[in-house]
Amino acid sequence: MFFLRWNNTELQKKITQKMSENMETGASVSNGSGAVGAGYEKEEGNLSPEDLSEMLAAGTKEVHEKAENTQFVKDFLRGRIRKELFKLGAVALYHTYTAMEEEIERNKDHPQFAPLYFPAELHRHEALARDLEYFYGPDWKSKISCSQATQQYVDRIHQVGQEDPVLLVAHAYTRYMGDLSGGQVLRKVAQRALKLPPTGEGLEFYQFDAIHSAKAFKQLYRSRMNELDLDVATKKKLVEEAVKAFHFNMEVFEELEEIGKTIQEDVQDAGMSVHGETGGDISKCPYYAAKMAASGGTAYFGQLVMAALRHPTGQVLFATWFAALAGLAAWYLM
Repeated sequence: MFFLRWNNTELQKKITQKMSENMETGASVSNGSGAVGAGYEKEEGNLSPEDLSEMLAAGTKEVHEKAENTQFVKDFLRGRIRKELFKLGAVALYHTYTAMEEEIERNKDHPQFAPLYFPAELHRHEALARDLEYFYGPDWKSKISCSQATQQYVDRIHQVGQEDPVLLVAHAYTRYMGDLSGGQVLRKVAQRALKLPPTGEGLEFYQFDAIHSAKAFKQLYRSRMNELDLDVATKKKLVEEAVKAFHFNMEVFEELEEIGKTIQEDVQDAGMSVHGETGGDISKCPYYAAKMAASGGTAYFGQLVMAALRHPTGQVLFATWFAALAGLAAWYLM
């Protein structure tokens, strides 16, 4: 649902590899002034520590890792998602992006933001509105409200948009670059865990129809950032603002965790499993099932057998096992 910067774990490597395999090469995007091709991309080796993109990456590394390690995000990555919390998360995102995109529109001609104006490619509030209509119905606006933590985030976005528009760069970078990175994996986790339609209803926030290659677009966006006419002092202010943005996001996560403690709802559990495509079904994961049976005793084992027998595959395996056992007994008694 939110931003992610993958750490160097085996699971994240596999996820990143899958994402790379699905990316197309040679994207073309525009920002209202004509097409810009992938040839505009800047070589990674040409970046310097003084480039804004590098300063932001380095300056937010610690707080980014803290955000990724909040319980809410870790549960999400495991596919342990409460539907009501997912809906409330979408509400928080709707208010956040509505505020940010209002200020972006207000400052689209500002010389220190204009090169990053990509409304067709990036803007999310309309997609989030469609997601909320899917979850809450046609009268969704009357059913949602802006939470306290989200309101603080929104207020800060409006403040910088009106008082110091260059700081919008930090908020746009924090949100959009995350959406184009780990956000694409979160979409798959949520779709499977919440059993949402494969056609994308409820998950339009994650779908960037105007971007054909996330990798190429991110390189373009970082290049544009690095070419902004900013002095060192302003770049440092942008890093500080990006850190603040991460803290606002963490406060939203913590708020959702607290709300989750009051919600009596079964956790949806069908996320990215290291055991393969189990679809959240414990009977399809022999290692996990054996581990749980060992720790849970005979009662759990009986429940597991009953769960397995509900599936055709389990019925066939049980029948085969029973026939083999009967054959062994007959041989022993001869």
